[in-house]
Amino acid sequence: MRPRFRYAAWLGGLVLLFATLLGLAGAALWTDLSAAERAALLALSDGRGALLVVLGGLLLVPFAVILRVALAAYPEAAARLAEEVDIIRRVNGAHRLTPGGARPVRRLARALNAFAEAHGALQQEVKQRIGEANARLEEEKNRLAALMSELAQSVLVCNREGRILLYNSRASLLLEPGPGQAAGTPVGLGRSIFAILDQRLIVHALDRLRQRLEQRSPRPVASFVTARGAHLLRAQMVPLQDAQGELIGFVLILEDITRSVELNSRRDALLLQLTEGSRAALANIRAAAETVQQYPQMEAEQRQRFGAVILDEAQRLSGQLQQALARHADILRPQWPLEDMLASDLLLALQRNFDAVLGVTAHYGGDDPPLWLSLDSYSLVQAMTQLMGALASSCDVREVELELAGEGGFARLGLRWQGPGLEPERLHEWEERPFSLGGDDPGASTLREVLERHAGELWCQSDRSAGTARLCLQLPIIEPQPLEPSSTPDHGRPVYYDFDLFSQPGQTPELDERPLGELAYTVFDTETTGLAPSEGDEIISIGAVRIVNGHLLKQECFEQLIDPRRSIPRESQQVHGLTPELLAGQPAIAQVLPLFQRFAEDTVLVAHNAAFDMRFLQLKEEQTGVRFIQPVLDTLLLSALVHPGHGADEHRLEQIAARLGVQVVGRHTALGDAMVTGEVFLRLLPLLAEQGIHTLRQAREASQKSFYAKLRY
Repeated sequence: MRPRFRYAAWLGGLVLLFATLLGLAGAALWTDLSAAERAALLALSDGRGALLVVLGGLLLVPFAVILRVALAAYPEAAARLAEEVDIIRRVNGAHRLTPGGARPVRRLARALNAFAEAHGALQQEVKQRIGEANARLEEEKNRLAALMSELAQSVLVCNREGRILLYNSRASLLLEPGPGQAAGTPVGLGRSIFAILDQRLIVHALDRLRQRLEQRSPRPVASFVTARGAHLLRAQMVPLQDAQGELIGFVLILEDITRSVELNSRRDALLLQLTEGSRAALANIRAAAETVQQYPQMEAEQRQRFGAVILDEAQRLSGQLQQALARHADILRPQWPLEDMLASDLLLALQRNFDAVLGVTAHYGGDDPPLWLSLDSYSLVQAMTQLMGALASSCDVREVELELAGEGGFARLGLRWQGPGLEPERLHEWEERPFSLGGDDPGASTLREVLERHAGELWCQSDRSAGTARLCLQLPIIEPQPLEPSSTPDHGRPVYYDFDLFSQPGQTPELDERPLGELAYTVFDTETTGLAPSEGDEIISIGAVRIVNGHLLKQECFEQLIDPRRSIPRESQQVHGLTPELLAGQPAIAQVLPLFQRFAEDTVLVAHNAAFDMRFLQLKEEQTGVRFIQPVLDTLLLSALVHPGHGADEHRLEQIAARLGVQVVGRHTALGDAMVTGEVFLRLLPLLAEQGIHTLRQAREASQKSFYAKLRY
């Protein structure tokens, strides 16, 4: 009960008691008077009723003052002490009571502060022991988080209702909308995988998993292919089981197969082109050859003409094959883990390896054009080093010149030396030798296999006039792939795991009956051009952060500046620091609100003084077509519920944060205020539970009874 209502109740009770006693005394006196005395008393009081009432009221004034002092000294002071003790016990152990009221109450406050000091010391000792006991568990969680973040695969872990429990950064990058695609539901803890991938495919795969588990299959895995924007994804689903073997969730391992499907399609088209395009040339060659063979007595001129036909068709066929190889070199070589590398870097690696391993001096200028190759550089350098070793021992080559040139989509790497060249038969023999610089290895690759992986060719040339020979290695040139942006956030490694969500029930229409601790929240704040949304003020910044399973997910946040398309008063700029120059070129509110709506979907909205922010959003419904229909909780109203004895100024965000032990960072920025509001909200939950407020319905109904709920904007 609020202090003024309590005081009015006590004063009313006192008036009633005084009137009752006065009536009883008057009745006793009346019965003791004689008839004459009664007549005299009635005559004396005739016409003086108002004066008697005023005198009676004046007699109540000292009682009212005494009552007010007594209430302030004892009941109100005691009620405030109780509120402050709840803060110490439930939320902020460092908070201390301010002694006030009567002397016994002040002594009680000092005694409670001393008890709080002793209790805080014991709590600190318990926390230290708990921290030591949980250190190993936290280390294991960090190891898992590090492993997940470094995995080359995109991995998501979901409970059986499809809520995301864990994911790594590669999954977030893979599933985010690409350029030119409509923005979809982002990946985040507690979000439904059904809003990101096709629900029918996932449900079907889950049914197959359950069937295989019932059949006790040794490898219960389900696979499916789905589309995400312009990408094709192959998904492998692995079940998660509890100790009793019940399905409690699943792991999705995703792979982008868009490139491989495209390569297969191009490979099929190339094969069709080569077979169909070569048929005519081969038919002409065969016809000419058969004619020459059938008529050996043919005149020389005719034989020459048929020979020219064979030569022309062979050259045309060779040219077609050469063009196809140059245009489709990436799809003809076997799929092998390769890396982009400059051809000049490959020559430098060969130069170092020849000198260190073989003692062969290799000269290289290093000023060649930047030609990019796709290589397994380790195996290629090993193979070429062994080939150079065989050349050195067979031909006594101790010095070579490294050369590089580009020609027709290929890079030609040359090893030139003084002396005779190699016979093709010996070069083919060396190509078939398994290479291993560390000794015999029956599983080692051959130079020919390495060349096939790279779609490369190797041959030897001789220049007898100059007395030199050259070993030529030809490899296809590629366009280097741009580097992917780093997925590591600036503020450290993201913590993407929350195993308590395994037991969280799925989203249901009965949100009102859900416990507050089980709900997902979006805590948000806005910065505006002013304080009058109905008079044309606009939102210039929105910041939001998610709360899932009682954890503030600082890595899953939303922050966007907005161009209000109007002036910003100087006094507003001094509060939030957002100037017209800073907002120029930012998106309009109609572009931002749909993105914020998707970020906040399937959650309860939380804000401080939410009526103010929600009014701005409601006024934009007609313009943007975006409506925020989910439940809303207000930390201003919740603070007034748990601390009714505090004044209006003590329910400002800074005061609540200080009272609950929340550090204020980034005040008067939308995201900074949302972070503080989120921390405050989490610390208000146990205080609400103390008052019997456990569900969303109870919190909303209690908030509606607050005085602050009557504010309108």
